[in-house]
Amino acid sequence: MSKFKKDSDKGTPAVSTASLPDIVFMLLFFFMVTTVMREVDLKIKLNQPEATEIDKLEDKALVDYIYIGEPMNTELYGTVPKIQLDDDFATVDDIQDYIVARRTDRPEAVQGKITVSLKVDEETKMGIVTDVKQELRKIQALKINYSTRERLD
Repeated sequence: MSKFKKDSDKGTPAVSTASLPDIVFMLLFFFMVTTVMREVDLKIKLNQPEATEIDKLEDKALVDYIYIGEPMNTELYGTVPKIQLDDDFATVDDIQDYIVARRTDRPEAVQGKITVSLKVDEETKMGIVTDVKQELRKIQALKINYSTRERLD
């Protein structure tokens, strides 16, 4: 008889899953931090005009966006340029209520620093843009920004 026995009925040891929750939470945290959520689903075609003298906005939390352009679904909405506020189409008359509601959502100390940024398609006629600017004047929203893309030479 031999002193040493061979255990041939033992299999490979099981994989330890003790660190698995740590890895899952690290991946979850990584994707939560690096993912950027899009605020608005565009329903208009937006090809912004090019410009050479561009300044970036300081605090994007103090910016309200108004989108103007031809609808993507031209069969349903036609080809006339439309105004988009958040995720819905609007008329010129809805702009005052939208801006006032956005103002009241912010603290009173920053209400005078709010900028309205117009993101307008480059093929849009200035008539609708002028109407939007007139409505903004009525509610004293006088800080207006035109969004463009940088011209690459």
